[in-house]
Amino acid sequence: MLDDKSMDVKAVMAEIGAKAKAAAAQLAFAAPEAKAKALEAAADALEARAQEIKDANAQDMEFGREKGLSAAMLDRLELNDDRIKAMADGLRAIAGQEDPVGAVMEAWERPSGLKIRRVRTPLGVIGVIYESRPNVTADAGGLCLKSGNAAILRGGSESFHSTRAIHACLVDGLRAADLPEDAIQVVPTRDRAAVGEMLTMTGTIDVIVPRGGKGLVGRVQADARVPVFAHLEGICHVYADRDADFPKALKVILNAKTRRTGICGAAECLLMDGPYAEAHGAETIGALLDAGVEVRGDAAVQAMDARVVPAQPDDWGREYLDSIIAAKVVDGVDGAIEHIRAHSSSHTEAILTENDATADRFFARVDSAILMRNASTQFADGAEFGMGAEIGIATGKMHARGPVGAVQLTSFKYLVEGDGTTRA
Repeated sequence: MLDDKSMDVKAVMAEIGAKAKAAAAQLAFAAPEAKAKALEAAADALEARAQEIKDANAQDMEFGREKGLSAAMLDRLELNDDRIKAMADGLRAIAGQEDPVGAVMEAWERPSGLKIRRVRTPLGVIGVIYESRPNVTADAGGLCLKSGNAAILRGGSESFHSTRAIHACLVDGLRAADLPEDAIQVVPTRDRAAVGEMLTMTGTIDVIVPRGGKGLVGRVQADARVPVFAHLEGICHVYADRDADFPKALKVILNAKTRRTGICGAAECLLMDGPYAEAHGAETIGALLDAGVEVRGDAAVQAMDARVVPAQPDDWGREYLDSIIAAKVVDGVDGAIEHIRAHSSSHTEAILTENDATADRFFARVDSAILMRNASTQFADGAEFGMGAEIGIATGKMHARGPVGAVQLTSFKYLVEGDGTTRA
């Protein structure tokens, strides 16, 4: 179906929802071998059709440049051979994982003679709404399939062509494994009305996963009548403690900020303990500046380097997704914890220290979905956690939290067996 502004979006979305629900009923009991075969075949198709995908992505890149997307956002949008291979590798990793559907989570027997098992079961139909990053098409489609869920994917307008090219490979995989092709569908229009429809499709969509900027996620959380797994922003902090190993800390700080500035795991705020700042602050800030990062600092940080820009109140708790970082000197680990509690989005925070007690205090008192010690926040990614891929990072506390992989896309049911057992 073509991207046609004249299409009846409501009718199209209703048809997609009905097909997804029917496909989900079949996927719920699909053999693990069939799902694995589909994922492997889709990975093969991604590599075989790499040039088609790059050609489609070139159209999206041109569209993005015309829209005035930032360099960081264009980086999120771009696909090359390495990124296409990474998508294929992610699908193969998901295929190789143990199938979560039907796994026994717990089993016990009651004095009545009842034997009870709690087993994993698919959620049903998952709607994924995302911006820019076309690789989410493969990650989300693959994870939904592995977990026995049908997927309705609505990529951003800027990734329209890339999304469709990747989706075609996923359909190749479904076809090769004789699974319903409607198990993974993409919304065939850029019209924003499709998002509004998805948010109200309570009869066919079981959960919505938004993945994108604050505007998108905020709208989904505000307007959805369907349950939502979401994180609002990736405001990630790195705290350099007085007991940090400086060469190790500097390496982590630079990687956390500069490896890829446009991802949700990029560091947006550097907090430095007073003694660390006194001994190493100027060199740390200088290294960031020399790497092309704009540093917006408090008075103490401004004194370290004339190139530092004075931080404004809204720089604390801000997701830049760009080569910009806020920096502040704090009073020890408790000062860092206080700042994080006030400004964090509960995504990912890191502490750099060789002091076990300080690290334990940080881990116990900071309540974000992911906490790291002496490691870059850029590892906040399902593939790096061994999940093969992720559908997003959930920062809420209900059902799923942190990287959402195949296991997190399941619920459970109770299987109860008796032997003519009656209740007194």
